[in-house]
Amino acid sequence: MNAEIIGVGTELLLGHTINSDAAYVARELAALGINVFHSQVVGDNPGRLEKALRESLDRSDIVVTTGGLGPTGDDLTKETIALVAESPLVEDAASTASLAEYFGSREMTENQKKQCFFPQGSTVFPNPQGTAPGCAVSCKGGKIIIMLPGPPRELLPMLENSVRPFLANLGHFSLYTGIIRVFGMGEGKVAHVLGPLLDGANPTAATYAGDGELFVRVSSRAENPEKARQMALPLQNAICEKLGPVVYGIDVPSLEHVVVARLEKSGQSIATAESCTGGLLAGRITVVPGSSNVFEMGLVTYAKRIKTELLAVPEEMLARVGAVSPEVGKCMAENVRKLAASDFGVGITGIAGPGGGSREKPVGLVYICVATKNDTFMRVMRPLGRYPGREQIRRRATSHALDMARRIMDGLPMDVDWM
Repeated sequence: MNAEIIGVGTELLLGHTINSDAAYVARELAALGINVFHSQVVGDNPGRLEKALRESLDRSDIVVTTGGLGPTGDDLTKETIALVAESPLVEDAASTASLAEYFGSREMTENQKKQCFFPQGSTVFPNPQGTAPGCAVSCKGGKIIIMLPGPPRELLPMLENSVRPFLANLGHFSLYTGIIRVFGMGEGKVAHVLGPLLDGANPTAATYAGDGELFVRVSSRAENPEKARQMALPLQNAICEKLGPVVYGIDVPSLEHVVVARLEKSGQSIATAESCTGGLLAGRITVVPGSSNVFEMGLVTYAKRIKTELLAVPEEMLARVGAVSPEVGKCMAENVRKLAASDFGVGITGIAGPGGGSREKPVGLVYICVATKNDTFMRVMRPLGRYPGREQIRRRATSHALDMARRIMDGLPMDVDWM
């Protein structure tokens, strides 16, 4: 089967929003063995969208649209597709009930209700992350149009939970996907290490860069779910063996989920003392359900005075080596562990930028320390070429802290390919 992708939204044409949806959809289609030959963007103009849809349907079996499903006046994707498919819009009772539940006691205006109408005969895709469900509608000649919401946080779960099974069923095969999560090795190095393992046709493996980390997706197709899984396992195991300790889990939500699960299993606890990350590490830990069983306390000690008053960092040390130093990072980790009577203490101090750096201590320098009862471990993040931005530095520092805690619990070496 051949497919095309149409991103809908004037904000995409003006460059106000990056069209990341096209990349997400293309990857999903490729994993299903569906060829993507065209991808385009159309503004919020029904006439131009209709023309693009008709041209795409002439060339391809499947057309996937993203965006334009919301409640505003310029959200006209469904209306235009209903016209092209020659199928009137009808209300979906389940979507209306879900939307009413979403609004609760708040007023649900008439324009919100338009999100619950779909071309007659559509397969509706629920949207637990937002208000606009997606759908798939059949057209003449067996062609299919799939409509998806624009925001990635809504589109990605819908792709995974609804669109993939729908398309797999069309092809009368079962699909298995395993997500190998990696932290501590860059995408280029991972691709180099894996080499020929990324070249297979079925099963397939592909690398995807994420927020300061990456994942390797292994996919396979077979006539039933178990056979698809068994087909993928040898490749999945080979990838994990090649990458070694940088793999922190398979089909796990995040690094923080892994750390919280490890702490719960071992009956251990953790406390944090943060400076440049401003509580981001504590936030990442406490967003995980069950973290109250393992997280003792989190301190944000930005000022030198507070480091001394709350964490007993000696004034003499701060005057001698400065707040951004290995000595202060270790002291923060060790003293917050003692203060909380926890098994692990984390101390993070650094310069996230864009200002505040010097020749000796440049922007991007961060000390990440993890203390246990018997030892204190440290990683040093240093500037790597172009300034990646304040948030990227902060995020990466907290990921290093989580990865260090994971490796300590698993008895793994601390070495990483990049810092």
